[in-house]
Amino acid sequence: MRKGITVEVSAADRARLEAVVADRNSPQKHVWRAGIVLATAEGVGTVEIMRRTGKSKPCVWRWQERFMAEGVDGLLRDKTRPSRIPPLGADVAERVVALTLTAPHAETTHWTAAMMAKAAGISVSSVQRIWRAHGLQPHRIRQFKLSNDPQFVEKLRDVVGLYVDPPAHAIVLSVDEKSQIQALDRTQPGLPMKKGRAGTMTHDYKRHGTTTLFAALNVLDGTVIGRNMQRHRHQEFIRFLNAIEAAVPADKQVHAILDNYAAHKHPKVRRWLDRHPRWTFHFVPTSCSWLNAVEGFFAKLSKRRLKRGIFHSIVDLQAAINRFVREHNAEPKPFTWTADPDTIIAAVRRGHQTLDSNHSHVRHFKVQVREFVHLLWQALRPDGCSWAKQEARSMRRRLIML
Repeated sequence: MRKGITVEVSAADRARLEAVVADRNSPQKHVWRAGIVLATAEGVGTVEIMRRTGKSKPCVWRWQERFMAEGVDGLLRDKTRPSRIPPLGADVAERVVALTLTAPHAETTHWTAAMMAKAAGISVSSVQRIWRAHGLQPHRIRQFKLSNDPQFVEKLRDVVGLYVDPPAHAIVLSVDEKSQIQALDRTQPGLPMKKGRAGTMTHDYKRHGTTTLFAALNVLDGTVIGRNMQRHRHQEFIRFLNAIEAAVPADKQVHAILDNYAAHKHPKVRRWLDRHPRWTFHFVPTSCSWLNAVEGFFAKLSKRRLKRGIFHSIVDLQAAINRFVREHNAEPKPFTWTADPDTIIAAVRRGHQTLDSNHSHVRHFKVQVREFVHLLWQALRPDGCSWAKQEARSMRRRLIML
């Protein structure tokens, strides 16, 4: 050790250093640093410490000084060193973010990390770090559909009211059909799952036909009434309604929640409804099939039985669906609505406001097109006046400039 420098190790520091040396899970650099300090505290010379640790004289002196300045914590922490590559400036990150928020110039729909790295002149990993820091994910997209139903609020509250507080002496049924269920058979047999390997299934298939499942979910007890039919017209829907009518106790009122499929509003269906006064139809808002509770049952059927199923015929498919319905009815669970309708209404309104603000120019263009068509219709009439023709020509020039 250099002259004039002494190392004093307290009992607590000695215990920590010895624990680092004794722990076989400690990093080796921490072990030899602690060994330097312990040997120095015992009065061992620098040459002997170099022999024990295999380190150079400047290295030994450096860690002696580090312990004297920062204690044991200084031995367990490396000082930061500047990178050999200078960090990217804030202007580069701003440029990458700005480019990401615009459409790429190439014939592609979104930016990739490689495309952005080439455009910005930086590495792919730098682009990925910038995107991660700013929460940008150009490769992902979320699908949505806002309802344009003018009676959205009234229909939403009507359906949610049936879920939350159903009428007394009545049955609430969520009714819908899952159409075009394919009976798919694989071209080759797959292998079962085993340790270290997932089950296998060929990507191609043989299709033996399709079927349609009509289902009615009883919201109160969770049971399902299901029927398989070849098509999903109003005739099949009326047959399914007759099956429900026979299965539901005669002293109960029936409230059916339906989507806006044309077969549900067919004149013959309406006449059937007039002949059965205990039935009441409640239609969800347009583009709101998620509000129909039976969609959850369809999702479970698809994920658990249909997606990986192998069916050699339509009869095989229908038998599998019927077994799934029976197993579901053996242990049913009542449907519970938890979402606040006010929150849904507020979210839909925010969505419409965002669309209106982002696409106001499109709406303006559509208005001008309607005005042009109206003026053109007036100008083409046999008694069309000259001012209409002049206005139509002027409107046409403005549309071309847009």
